Amino acid sequence: MRLPGRYDGVARPIVTYGSDPVLHRPCAPVTVFDRELRHLLLDMFASMAAADGVGLAANQIGVDARVFVLDCPDAVGEDVIGYAVNPVLTILEPVGDEPAVELTEEGCLSVPGPYAELERAFRARVDGVDAHGDPVSIEATGMAARCLQHEVDHLDGTVYVDLLSAEQRELLLAEAAGPEGELPA
Repeated sequence: MRLPGRYDGVARPIVTYGSDPVLHRPCAPVTVFDRELRHLLLDMFASMAAADGVGLAANQIGVDARVFVLDCPDAVGEDVIGYAVNPVLTILEPVGDEPAVELTEEGCLSVPGPYAELERAFRARVDGVDAHGDPVSIEATGMAARCLQHEVDHLDGTVYVDLLSAEQRELLLAEAAGPEGELPA
């Protein structure tokens, strides 16, 4: 589905937890920087917007590539909008009186519905490249820093529920599955 407005791409279906092995293994580094990659990025932004998300990794739409997009507010409410190809995450030291970590609720488009409290670094940076192979860096605080960590986890084959206790993960996956017992495709 093509969305009018903010992102000029085609929204693709979101892969749900357990439905596709691409969510559960590290993604392949991007080695070709071409029109296809640029179209993927547009489709990722459109897919994220259509699903009402704040971040999306390529494997969440079934693509095995180390790419993510985000449109997420930081600790002071300013939108952090961007993407990174072949990102490397760095947890940063707090500045001034910032906390080192933040415990807050986290959710995921690939586990639709439930949220769980998860501790993440308050400040983080991702270094990677853009669609042309030129260096790019995104530094963020608060929710946007959480998003950077969450999306890089996806690219490493980890979904946020994998970071929870087995008991909590089972409860959340059951809630996401609903009465039919299966996560939506």
